Amino acid sequence: MAPNVLGNTILLAEACIEQEDRNNNNASVGGTQQYKNKSFLNVPPKPTPPVTDEIKPTDVAKLPSASTRRQYHHVYVWRNIIAFVYLHLGFLYGSYLLVTSAKWSTFFLALILGSCGALGITAGAHRLWSHRAYKAKWPLRLFLMLAQTLAFQNSVYEWVRDHRVHHKFTDTDADPHNATRGFFFSHIGWLMVKKHPDVKTRGQAVDMSDLEQDAIVMFQKRYYALLMPLFCFVLPTFLAYYYLDETFSNAWYVVAIFRYVLSLNATWLVNSAAHIWGTKPYDRNISPTNNTFVAIAAYGEGWHNYHHVFPWDYKTSELGTYSTNFTTAAIDFFARIGWAYDLKSVSDDLIRKRVLRTGDGSHDYNEQELNARMVDYINQLDHESEQAVWGWDDKDMNEQDRQDATVRNKAD
Repeated sequence: MAPNVLGNTILLAEACIEQEDRNNNNASVGGTQQYKNKSFLNVPPKPTPPVTDEIKPTDVAKLPSASTRRQYHHVYVWRNIIAFVYLHLGFLYGSYLLVTSAKWSTFFLALILGSCGALGITAGAHRLWSHRAYKAKWPLRLFLMLAQTLAFQNSVYEWVRDHRVHHKFTDTDADPHNATRGFFFSHIGWLMVKKHPDVKTRGQAVDMSDLEQDAIVMFQKRYYALLMPLFCFVLPTFLAYYYLDETFSNAWYVVAIFRYVLSLNATWLVNSAAHIWGTKPYDRNISPTNNTFVAIAAYGEGWHNYHHVFPWDYKTSELGTYSTNFTTAAIDFFARIGWAYDLKSVSDDLIRKRVLRTGDGSHDYNEQELNARMVDYINQLDHESEQAVWGWDDKDMNEQDRQDATVRNKAD
């Protein structure tokens, strides 16, 4: 996932630009590939210097260094950095107050509001609006929009735009929280520096027409600067202070700050830990992993290897229980009362085919079945980077996958 924590006016992610190889330093030895990119301009290649057994110190000094060949330039966003320092110090102080002076009712209020905010991200911004994995009637869309505002991870519109780019260009410079830059960068560091130009370019090109036709999403986008502080900080503090007769300090640092920072880090773990540690039962060739701890912390979003292979599955996992996927349980509940419909999921046969074709062997299919089916599917690998999809309505989605999908509560 790709949350933006400091609102519409704050710049995010990295500015890491690779310098142009003006001297053609990556050309093959001997000059056979030198100036190949200039041949159509009829620029003659320079003569190759004679090869000698001796390398002079002056020649070594002229060789390009690693920093010359690839140089990253960070432009720090100090407003974000200062805010993060305060928020995390406030989280520690809130933790202290929680166990020393806060009321139990204050803790339960923080837990309830945190769960609502989590659903706003997982069931709302992620599974509904980013991936179109199911459809929702306006009462549910309104609830999820308000809950997502409570979570304060930027507006639904911007959250979805960054997340679709993340899926289409995972682990490249266009990925807002590129996991190849390490745990810290993909967890929080990407929010401390300006975006790489590729993130902006790809973000401008991603299809957002479906959200632009959603009146609830566009209402939140238009008034986000007013709605966010009200729902994320003011109302939670007021509820604890006025209705629970809590001290202002406990209300602010426990219900507002502690709750907010805890939910942020749970979401960030999907970007960081679930791209580094875990298993890859469905596709061993990509970085996202299945991570049980992250699944519990992020309300079911930690089954990330499955999710990147099948981003249009409303469950984001193959699991048949709710114990590590609270969001799926919530969506199923809303489906029972008629607020959620067209729940899309992957057939068992399609999952089995993908596991046998590209999995890392950690799936519970037995070895005999794996070996028997591997020959049939070994040449059908379909997870090339240019074929990655952001969700159900992506034009690049494989039509066979669409036909094989299971759609529940389908509208007439």
